[in-house]
Amino acid sequence: MFDAVIFDCDGVLVDSEALGLDDSAAYLRGHGFDWTPADLVRLFTGYRDDVFSQKLSSAYRALHQAGPPDGFFEGLVHQRRKNKDKLKTVEGAAAAISALTLPFAVASSSRTEFLEGKLKRVGLWPMLEPHVYSADLVASGKPAPDIFLYAAEKLGTPPAKCLVIEDSANGVKAGIAAGMHVWGFTGGGHCFEGHGESLLDAGASWIAKNFPALTNALASNA
Repeated sequence: MFDAVIFDCDGVLVDSEALGLDDSAAYLRGHGFDWTPADLVRLFTGYRDDVFSQKLSSAYRALHQAGPPDGFFEGLVHQRRKNKDKLKTVEGAAAAISALTLPFAVASSSRTEFLEGKLKRVGLWPMLEPHVYSADLVASGKPAPDIFLYAAEKLGTPPAKCLVIEDSANGVKAGIAAGMHVWGFTGGGHCFEGHGESLLDAGASWIAKNFPALTNALASNA
């Protein structure tokens, strides 16, 4: 049924989306926002930094009727990255990658230097290279399909024969827009109640709650 698998990185392979959520929510409360960690996941997960920054700036203007102060977005990024040494893989990720018999790639919204750094820090980089691609390489980030189409081209696989594994609604929409099959994934620490339903609403055809379930489903579709 599938000829290749394309993984998102954050929240699928590495449990980075959960890192610093409380600190980020506290930082934003200091700027007048009343968002919870779950709100941050719902509103912003899956966006490339430039889109994230634009949307956050728009929310700031709507709240304060003025633009954000200098360094506002960079301060938020710092809150997230100060927890980087606590980064771990999503449970079962390494075993699932090792078990794959299909070609695979990573297509992420993370900046190139951050993406490579994260995967090296948790030991997944040697298992995944060379097909690790950042949305820095394309014109538009998720929910645009660009990065998934780029990864499929590099794998030499038609989009219709690719399976995308995504933890964000924006990523699901990007995979659908690319003409690919999309399964949602809720094995990351940031997946609060109702997260799977939001992925189904975005167009995912099935939800994998963890990597053993994903591996079994891939085996049955081989």
